[in-house]
Amino acid sequence: MTEAAGRCYEDFEVGMILRHPIGRTVSEVDNTWFTLLTNNSNPIHFDKHYAAQTEFGQPLMNSTFTLALVVGLSVSDISRNAVNLGWTDIELPAPVFAGDTIYAQSEVLSARESKSRPHMGIVEVRTTGFTSDGTVVIRYRRSVMVYKRGHAPVVPVPTPAP
Repeated sequence: MTEAAGRCYEDFEVGMILRHPIGRTVSEVDNTWFTLLTNNSNPIHFDKHYAAQTEFGQPLMNSTFTLALVVGLSVSDISRNAVNLGWTDIELPAPVFAGDTIYAQSEVLSARESKSRPHMGIVEVRTTGFTSDGTVVIRYRRSVMVYKRGHAPVVPVPTPAP
């Protein structure tokens, strides 16, 4: 057994900028599956004829997919050892289209010990998602409750049979 990978509460400092290491190119299939999975019936996500008549001229990636993707890109740095408390101030300043590659970074806004759970702390970050040319496509604030070092669940590491 080994302690979980990822940051613990003590690893966060107010003002630190975390550039999340993985980007992700999004596809038409991602958009179709996510839209179907969530029962989103807005045709701007799946009807090319409809979307061609809008100012965008093509289908938009589902905005909740964009949120889920950017949260996912940040997990290794922010919430691998955490529980989500919430998101606020979600903004979508530019659209995302199939073929865009999305990257993300987060800034630590605050960190404090939990009053109700002494083995955890509460960290608030502002995360920004952007395309490969730097266009910001999403911004939000997120609060997570993070385990302190020595309290994170352990990850079982199996050993191979002889």
